[in-house]
Amino acid sequence: MPKILAYLVVLVLIASCKDPVSETAEAQGSGWEIVVDSLPAKSPVNSKAQLLLSDWKEYVAVERSFDKLYTTEFREDFVLIMEELIENQKKMEDSVYPASLDIPQIKSRQKVFKTFILKTKGDLEYRQNPKESIIQMIVAFNNLRDQVNVVVNNTLLEELRANEEN
Repeated sequence: MPKILAYLVVLVLIASCKDPVSETAEAQGSGWEIVVDSLPAKSPVNSKAQLLLSDWKEYVAVERSFDKLYTTEFREDFVLIMEELIENQKKMEDSVYPASLDIPQIKSRQKVFKTFILKTKGDLEYRQNPKESIIQMIVAFNNLRDQVNVVVNNTLLEELRANEEN
């Protein structure tokens, strides 16, 4: 009987000696790759809008930080990029807007973009799945870029837009 008990104890010890840390690390790594691979594309800006935006150095810094999101391979790198994006977005918010972009439509879309940046940062800090908030942040940035396209391509005369009777 003691031999059977000893064999049973050895068998239980061998069966329980798995490496759960490597399974957890694989799950976190593979989940992060799915987030990076499934990001929506950045919307294009037409040539007139690109000329206007290239002169706005604060926007260029935000766009460079934003482009780094698509090349991130590790969660820690993404956290650093988000910190850089937050700082650049604050500078853009405090900067002097180009005259044609100093309108409520652009500023409101920038605030929505800021909201989703902070939401993504919160998801990363609390180790939640940031996939949904990252996609929302990218959509908000694309909406900002699309609104710049709309403003630049608007061919109505300023006096017609200012006239409330028409």
